[in-house]
Amino acid sequence: MFLRHRTPIRNQTAENSLFARRAIIAFIGVLILVGVLIANLYNIQVNSYDTYQTKANGNRIKIIPIAPNRGLIYDRNGIILAENKPSHTLELIPEKIKDLHATIEKIGTIVSLSDDERSRFLKSVKRQRRFKSITLKSRLTHAQVAQLSVNLHDLPGVVIEARLKRYYPYGEILTHTLGYVARLSAKDEIKIELDGEKAIYAATKDIGRLGVEKYYQKLLHGLPGYQEIEVNNRGRVVRVLNEVLPEHGQDLYLNIDIRLQKKAYEELAGRRGSVVAIDPNNGAVLAMVSSPSYDPNLFVHGISTKNYKKLLSVDKPLINRATMGTYPPASTIKQLMALAALEAHIIDEHTSIRDPGWYKLPNVERKFRDHLAWGHGKVDVYKAMKKSCDTYFYDVANRLGIDKISSFMDKFGFGHYSGLDIHEEKRAIMPSRQWKKERHNQPWYPGDTISLGIGQSYWTTTPIQLANSVSIVAASGKRYTPQLLGASQSSNGFLQLPADEKPQIILQDENHWRIAQKGMWEVVNSNGGTAYRVFKGAKYQSAGKTGTAQLISIGEDEKYDAEKINARHRDNAMYVGYAPFENPQIAITVVIENAGGGGSSAAPIARKVLDLYLDSSLNKTPSLVANQVVNTSATGALHAH
Repeated sequence: MFLRHRTPIRNQTAENSLFARRAIIAFIGVLILVGVLIANLYNIQVNSYDTYQTKANGNRIKIIPIAPNRGLIYDRNGIILAENKPSHTLELIPEKIKDLHATIEKIGTIVSLSDDERSRFLKSVKRQRRFKSITLKSRLTHAQVAQLSVNLHDLPGVVIEARLKRYYPYGEILTHTLGYVARLSAKDEIKIELDGEKAIYAATKDIGRLGVEKYYQKLLHGLPGYQEIEVNNRGRVVRVLNEVLPEHGQDLYLNIDIRLQKKAYEELAGRRGSVVAIDPNNGAVLAMVSSPSYDPNLFVHGISTKNYKKLLSVDKPLINRATMGTYPPASTIKQLMALAALEAHIIDEHTSIRDPGWYKLPNVERKFRDHLAWGHGKVDVYKAMKKSCDTYFYDVANRLGIDKISSFMDKFGFGHYSGLDIHEEKRAIMPSRQWKKERHNQPWYPGDTISLGIGQSYWTTTPIQLANSVSIVAASGKRYTPQLLGASQSSNGFLQLPADEKPQIILQDENHWRIAQKGMWEVVNSNGGTAYRVFKGAKYQSAGKTGTAQLISIGEDEKYDAEKINARHRDNAMYVGYAPFENPQIAITVVIENAGGGGSSAAPIARKVLDLYLDSSLNKTPSLVANQVVNTSATGALHAH
């Protein structure tokens, strides 16, 4: 007999109670979650409204910076030296083109397209949004623009854009003075960010690289504008909400006279050298030429590797020889040596020596030779400068000593930056005892001093320093910082840059200036002077000093023979001078590397430049720099660089 299994009786009350408890807990959980949701919504919609509204607007509204037009650069007479010219590019909008490859092929039948241009374009298409224009070909010629324009109706989605790019109409004639602009590099962007100027350069693609373009970058650049635009969720522009126009850069007026600049460059004729001309009355740089040079327009759009390699030749066209070329000054400083000796009471106006053609230190066998083997006979300070007598200045240097020479030449700027308003400059070397000890760990010897008397030994200078020193002599001690910039023009008006006058050199006897000046006058105007034949017949009187800088040592008993010496080791030809003699308006320095005698090679260039500048028929046009009404409210603006 089997016993039936009994199912236990269910406790309905307990189950209902359990269910109720669970339902209450679940309901409370739901209420908590809803509360959290409501609280979060309240926080987003009320407490954080401004934050999220800003983020939403940031996604919907974009600020697009607009680059300002770069300021123009003129010479002192208002002739344009650096301008902005339209540069045309061919651009495609992919979303408006049904068959991209077919369109490119069709364009290729109208204008030539390189493989690099095609490849670069197709890569850009993959990276950018299809409704944005992409450059296919840049730097279109006028002929290419015309050919494409007549075919645009058959090329939907193809546009020709024009943007302003820097252009230098005088090319290589002004490169080392103006410099050039080139594309912003990664280093430039890092520096801009560190300087806190990211907003100013937000839309800028180019920046000044050298010369005036770099030194006055901030003045030339201007201030950017912006467009406030609304975009959709795909980044497409819906409408322009607001626009603030950019403020173009200031226009600069240089002290350079382009006629003088061109003449000097043409006369150098590609030879390695430099010409610098300065107004001794205010330090205005009238011409500053370095040769050989190169076309700065090559860098504006990005120079090719092939073209850049050409600039690395042995002639070094990239170097600004006017400010970075360092040369022994040779005899061009003999008037300064005379001044130093007069001030130290070592000589006077009538002191003379007998020149046998050489000079010897006491108890020393070596002879320091004069350039004239048989000597100049009886020589005073005037004849010494007129004939460029080395023996006279050997004696002067030995009696002065290195300490007095170095100290005196320091006043004329040797061994120092001139203060010229470009960054590319060298100090060169004005040697001293301390300098030689630090550089060569050697004491200073009397023989070193002897060579300084004729501008040799360790002494080197730059053409800008030489021009500055002769300006000081011409102005009887008045000194000015050489300046390229004369004035600027902005929305605030025309602002002239005042001359930067330095403390005057005061001599114990002001008559000493007259002696040095008369000696330089003899060089040019007296029969037998080393530059007399060059300046004979000039319509004006000038003063000057020739120089022939020896680059290698010649044995005591050897004779200099240019034909037997490597061309790069031949003497440098040099000349310094000023005119008119009674009322100096221009001081000039000419340096030609490895060209031989200063009187035969450098002085003729100086004569032609001075002739041009002093020809009254070419100076009827008043200088804009000198005659504009000055707005003094912007004082100091020109110094922001």
